[in-house]
Amino acid sequence: MTLKTQIERLFDLPASSLDKSAAFKAFNELRFFLNNGELRPANPTNSGLGWKPEPWVKKGIVVGLRASETIESTSDAHLHAGDVTSIPFRRFTSDQQVHLAPGGTVVRDGSFIGSFVNLKPPTFVDIGVYIDEKTTVGSHVLIGACAQLGKNVTIDAGTQIGGVLEPVTSLPVIVEDNVVIGGQCGIFDSVVIKRNVIIGAGVLLNAAVNVFDCINNQILRASAEKPLVIPEGAVVVMGARRIKGTFAEQHGLSLSTPLIVKYRDHTTDPRKALEDAQQ
Repeated sequence: MTLKTQIERLFDLPASSLDKSAAFKAFNELRFFLNNGELRPANPTNSGLGWKPEPWVKKGIVVGLRASETIESTSDAHLHAGDVTSIPFRRFTSDQQVHLAPGGTVVRDGSFIGSFVNLKPPTFVDIGVYIDEKTTVGSHVLIGACAQLGKNVTIDAGTQIGGVLEPVTSLPVIVEDNVVIGGQCGIFDSVVIKRNVIIGAGVLLNAAVNVFDCINNQILRASAEKPLVIPEGAVVVMGARRIKGTFAEQHGLSLSTPLIVKYRDHTTDPRKALEDAQQ
């Protein structure tokens, strides 16, 4: 029986009937392949959005969580925590070339971290995450379950990349190669950020947000059929949208709104692109 078949069978069982021994065995095997990058919750494809979800991989993570128990871990009287037994923290060896400075960074086992990735403390990386080589993750960054990050991505301090574990059929958050994400951003709800995009500081992107493309005169939004997609090379900054209504007009009220104000190619310096876009 293949690992996929085992996981599909275990996932369909009610929690009360779950064989924990079989669940842990399948889950541990899945974690091994996730750590090596051989399995991913989503894979690149040449059609559609350019990405295909792998629901059975997500199901395997859910099976491991269902079979697990919560245990207490206390190092002293002032530091108390509880976590699931099935997902230990990852440890890296020098030959893996992962730059992980001390200071509170946690990487869950079952996540792939490529060579020369730089994780600045404190950072949290959840299970199912894929971070490709030469990506830099700043301090106080949270990367949620199953998010997929490409090569040469830069994420500045305080940003959150949301996790999409369930529903298992949904894409996770996708950040493709050579993307720059400024500080204090939030990327959630299966948002797909294509290659060479620059996201300015403080931008919030989720399924409820409309993004106004001021270059192509169109509004980008998510739908029931597809997530919000930020096109290749877009430079996105926070702008403002006037609110209608007598009260709002009297007080000059507006809502924060993401705007695409420029498109860049791979040779454009990210800092210069942001400066030019906001002049």
